[in-house]
Formats: sequence, C-alpha cells, structure tokens
Amino acid sequence: MSIKSIKNNRGFTLLEALIGFLILSIGMLGIASLQAISLKAGKTSVYSSVAMMKVEELLESMRANPSVAALTAYQTAGTVDGAGTDNSCSGNKECSVAELAQDDIYWWKQNLKAGLPGAATASVTVTPAAGVSKMAEVVVTINWKERHTSDATNTTGVDKTYTITANICNASPC
Repeated sequence: MSIKSIKNNRGFTLLEALIGFLILSIGMLGIASLQAISLKAGKTSVYSSVAMMKVEELLESMRANPSVAALTAYQTAGTVDGAGTDNSCSGNKECSVAELAQDDIYWWKQNLKAGLPGAATASVTVTPAAGVSKMAEVVVTINWKERHTSDATNTTGVDKTYTITANICNASPC
C-alpha cells in the first residue's frame, strides 16, 4: 500500500463517534420518557374503567332492588363513612330489601378497595321521587388518589373523581 492510498482512506474520528453516540443517547432517553408517560396513562385509564364498571354494578343492584326502603338503605349505607353490612344475602338466607341494600353496599365497597389505589371513597345520594314521578335520582361518586411520585404510601398524588347520575324507578308500573 502506498502512502497516497492511506491518505485517501478516511474513517470516523473519535470526536465524530462521540457526537453520534450523544445524539443516539438523547433519542433513546426521549423514547424511554415516552414509554413512562404511556404506562402512567394506561394505569389511569384502567382505574377510570374500574370506577365506571363498579358504579354500573351498583346501579344494576339498585335497579334490581328498587323499593323506597331499599333506596333509603342504599343512601344510608352508601355515605362516605358508611360501610354497609355483610348480611350474607347471597346464600340461602332470606333478606329484607334493606338488608339486601346493606349487603350490596358492603360488597361493592370491598370491591372498590380491591380495584382502586389508596383509600378510595364512595358515596351514594338518593333523591326520592317527587309528585307523580316514580323516578328517584341517584348520584354515585367515587374518589381516589393516583400516585404520581415514588411515594409508596400514596399520600401525595392526583385526586380523581368519577360521578354519575341515574334515574331509578321505585314503583311499579313505572
């Protein structure tokens, strides 16, 4: 090989290689950041879906047990501090409409604790039917706190709320 052919061969210098590696590193950090953001958004959508399904579950229980006494029991047990009562109504025991409502709220709140992060709270407000209307208005609200830091106790986070208003017929025919 002659000296002239060695001069014509040009490779990458160390500086060019380092600059290329820096550009590649910045791109990879951007991709990692997007991955973290998408994971958080996915978790938020899961919690919102759980809240929505649990509210619909409770409303269907209320529609199956629509008497005025039951709706009153749902509201009493469904306060933020109320926990309902495990009356074992799913077995062979025969329960009154109020006992069934207490049982529904108890199991509903147990499922909320299992499905949502932190200390999720829920409330049920029932506005009885007025006048000739046979439709009671039911407002169900669920609150939870989503963790946004590495705080394992989940005391700092973003407050999330899901609220729905529905009408439930409490007399027959409706």
